[in-house]
Amino acid sequence: MNHITRIILIVSCCMSFALEAQTKADSLKNISLSGLQFRSIGPAFAGGRIVDIAVNPANPAEYFVASGHGSLWKTTNGGTTFAPVFDGQKSYSIGCVVMDPSNSNIVWVGTGESNGQSNVIFGDGIYRSEDGGKSWKNMGLENSEHIGGIVIDPRNSNTVYAAAYGPFRNDGGERGVYKTTDGGKTWTRVLHVSDYTGFWQIHMDPNNSSVLYAVAHQRFKKLYATVQGGPESAIYRSTDAGVSWQKVMSGLPSEDVGKIGLAIAPSNPQVLYAIVQAKEKGGVYRSSDRGASWVKRSSYVSTYAFYFQELFCDPKDENTVYSMDVFNQISRDGGATWSKLGEKYKHVDNHALWINPINTKHLIAGSDGGVYESLDQGKTWDFKANMPIAEVYKVSIDQALPFYHVYAGTQDNNSFFGPSRTNSSAGVTNQDWTFTLGGDGFETQADWSDENILYVQSQNGGLVRYDKKTGEQLFIKPIDTADVGYRFDWDAALLISHHDPKRLYFGGHRLFKTDDRGNTWTLLSGDLTRGVPQKLIKMQGKSWSYDELASKGSLANITAIAESPIDPNILFVGSGDGLIHYSDDGGKTWNKPASTGGLPEFARVHTIVASSHNRRVAYAACHNFGDGDNKPYLLKTSDGGKTWTLLNGNLPKRGSTYSFAEDHVDPNLLFVGTMFGLYVSNTGGQDWVAFNNGIPPGLITDMTIQKRENDLVVATFGRGMYILDDYTPLRHLSKETLQKDIAILPIKEASMFIPSNPFGFPGTGFQGAGFFATPNPETGAVFTYYVKDDYKSLKKKRRDTEKEKQKKGEDIELPSYQTLRNEADEQEPFFVFTIKDELGQPVRRIKTSVQKGVNRIVWDFRTNVFTPISLTPFDNSIPWNDPDRGYMVVPGKYTVSVSRYEAGQWTDLGVSQSFICKPLLTPSLPVADRNKLDAFNKKVAELIRAISSADAYRESMVEKIPLLKQAVIETAKLPEGTYAAVVAAEDKLKRIQRQMNGDGLRALYEGVPPTSLRGRVEIITGNLWTTTSDATTTFQHLYDVAAAQFEGLLRALQETDAEIKRIEQQMDRYGAPFTPGRLPSVIKN
Repeated sequence: MNHITRIILIVSCCMSFALEAQTKADSLKNISLSGLQFRSIGPAFAGGRIVDIAVNPANPAEYFVASGHGSLWKTTNGGTTFAPVFDGQKSYSIGCVVMDPSNSNIVWVGTGESNGQSNVIFGDGIYRSEDGGKSWKNMGLENSEHIGGIVIDPRNSNTVYAAAYGPFRNDGGERGVYKTTDGGKTWTRVLHVSDYTGFWQIHMDPNNSSVLYAVAHQRFKKLYATVQGGPESAIYRSTDAGVSWQKVMSGLPSEDVGKIGLAIAPSNPQVLYAIVQAKEKGGVYRSSDRGASWVKRSSYVSTYAFYFQELFCDPKDENTVYSMDVFNQISRDGGATWSKLGEKYKHVDNHALWINPINTKHLIAGSDGGVYESLDQGKTWDFKANMPIAEVYKVSIDQALPFYHVYAGTQDNNSFFGPSRTNSSAGVTNQDWTFTLGGDGFETQADWSDENILYVQSQNGGLVRYDKKTGEQLFIKPIDTADVGYRFDWDAALLISHHDPKRLYFGGHRLFKTDDRGNTWTLLSGDLTRGVPQKLIKMQGKSWSYDELASKGSLANITAIAESPIDPNILFVGSGDGLIHYSDDGGKTWNKPASTGGLPEFARVHTIVASSHNRRVAYAACHNFGDGDNKPYLLKTSDGGKTWTLLNGNLPKRGSTYSFAEDHVDPNLLFVGTMFGLYVSNTGGQDWVAFNNGIPPGLITDMTIQKRENDLVVATFGRGMYILDDYTPLRHLSKETLQKDIAILPIKEASMFIPSNPFGFPGTGFQGAGFFATPNPETGAVFTYYVKDDYKSLKKKRRDTEKEKQKKGEDIELPSYQTLRNEADEQEPFFVFTIKDELGQPVRRIKTSVQKGVNRIVWDFRTNVFTPISLTPFDNSIPWNDPDRGYMVVPGKYTVSVSRYEAGQWTDLGVSQSFICKPLLTPSLPVADRNKLDAFNKKVAELIRAISSADAYRESMVEKIPLLKQAVIETAKLPEGTYAAVVAAEDKLKRIQRQMNGDGLRALYEGVPPTSLRGRVEIITGNLWTTTSDATTTFQHLYDVAAAQFEGLLRALQETDAEIKRIEQQMDRYGAPFTPGRLPSVIKN
């Protein structure tokens, strides 16, 4: 190799490393976005599906509730409060939860909900906790996807059985009954039927843990077709701890059998009950010989067997049985007759029940609406309205001021709206929300010209026009008048035009349009779907008869509509069976794309978004989840819909795509919602970054942007809704910005107001711990800043160097004394943000740590405090206590800059941003002259600074007095008059105290003592500084009186201070022991 070639190679390598380092630093995926946090807005007044409940038998106030798609929650106080305890895991869909009967700290969770609805989401196996849910470990069975039941041997906590349902939309996987004898380290499949049939229930005889019952269910779902049962559905029994199993179906239906629910009577384990779905002879059966034979008791089967079909026996009475159904059912005669338990003021669609074994009238029920508790066996119910676990299908917003509203449609919990935030210190409470329509809720569209007009829909296109002023609903769904019906999807597409607020588009299987707010509908298209399937597809390796437990639905409905914000003639429509159509002439003609980027034939086009920047650009978030395919399918067209290409980029291969949003300012800033969270790209979709700060694991069903506020509003299917307030920093994280050491990003105009206290005191007042509220964003101007590098301490740098040497096998030297001394003495650096007014005068400093990435701090529009410094945290346990605060500055233009303190040096970092502060609301009695008010506040601030400082100094002198007295006694050489001098100073301090803070003794003789000096000023600061009102004449007079009084009082305090100092000097001369405030002089012998 010659010299020139060697140089070229070296230069090339250096350039390559430099380019790689620069790319890493320039990429959004390599920086922390932790400063941009989503906040939950709930709500919790509309719950979500609860599928299982596990109560600590030794402490019924402690229990877990499993949410179908909202993860796992725990209460330790009987439901007053709940906390999510499973959010750190991959799965959020829960099938079951069980507490170890021998050790309540051991908890097992089976992931993957077990019900059979279309949108049921899979899990990733079985988890175990050994500390009551604080931490979890995945113990295997990752390919089971749905675990319906777990039982634990009370004699041996390491012996556990799991009922693995297996995949719902694919064959194979881990199906059957699995057993572990080593606490989950290894599993053995002890019962298996086929690749088509799994087990959804496992029961253990309460008197003999070797006796087990397992319920097999043959089921399958593929696109528009479902198998609900077959010959492989059955009950199995083992009497030898799972070594061998026998079918126990004597007397039960045996051919076309669907879902079976089994229950053991705890009071007499000989007695079993089974509720059986079957083509023939379905009903409730009873066995009195542990399943050896069965007798039919009634023909009752739950309303929707795929969704319910679960029994619970009374712990004391073998003849009392409960059945989960739309309305909870109860039989008191061993299953012969059934009646409603009672659901008054309670949500329907029940899935779980706990019966107190000591007091069987005490029930805890889980339904589609959440958790309910009854102490009178269902006569009355208490709703636990404190878990935000709503499954939200769709979310939208309006343009209301001062805060926009958020509209939601939820699974079985209606449609409703509430504020995006409030001006209340309580935040957003359940009481802030309003229902608009019952049933399953879906898309709501608010008239952008009149926020009182809403278009709200329930399932299958049940569309109404809602008037906020009256609360009235007018049914406006298009109805066929010929001999052909209109098909609407469960989640029908609805869109209000960007160009005309009276125009709506509504999707059936044909596209409808109205230009008069739904009074009149016009058909804009023919059938834009593949049409209703006429055949049952082959499932589980066979063709199914209509007379078997197989059924056919349809996906042939419009599921997405988009209109170009730029050109009203450009429309896009997507269907639930994989078609996209586009029109360039307002719907007169429709065309199919030449290609759709490999979109599977029957994939669901869940969302289409037309670009705000280019009339020919649109995006489609599609998924093929219904066909057992969990890959993302995010499409983009750049030619008006003629061709579409995949925009998946580096999105995870497992994570169906549901929702999408495009920034209205930066066309390269995109958001996509998947089955496993939210992703962001600032490269037009070339690179995607997981972006779930504050959002727990979950399906992002929908999202929208509030353009005025630049907020991203997100809907989850199991955890309600979230808002990222002001996401604009994402627009400014350019490659140039990411190369800077620090940058303050552009600051949003800040709205000034004082939070109200509608519950009497800050926060939720005396409403109790169970009163649900989600916090508002902090009130103030929000500063978002980017820091390129983390702070590395001297010790961290040394340890990094040592670790590199260890990797290379090199020796490490013992650090020198000076090295360790420098490390020990090193002070951690920090930033100080300084806010200045228009005249360049500083009004506030805010200290914050050095943290790499995107960070946020909030300035509350106030000056620094003027009262004495205290390092004791504010105690908010006393509701009427207020923290010390400065006064609120006047509206106007401000500038923030940042400096860094490190190694004893201050460095101005040379970065700043200007911003505007403006009033949010106009008071009924506005301030006449803000500058005059500001000048008054400054005078008050200086006076309270002086008074509180003087009072604090007085207190420090008072604390000295007992020590001085004792020191005088201990110093024999001191003149006797010294003690009297100390007492005289003490008397003066008491008089000053009474003048400063009041004389309570006078109340005994005068009824009310006069207001103290300090009290006069604190009346001003405690009242004027907590409003945006003008200063009253009373406040001004209080200031004048207090200022005049303080001069004389300060002189008296100064004189007393001088007297004490003289006493201390004398004590020092006579060799008195140390007392605070005295520095001893050098004594020479």
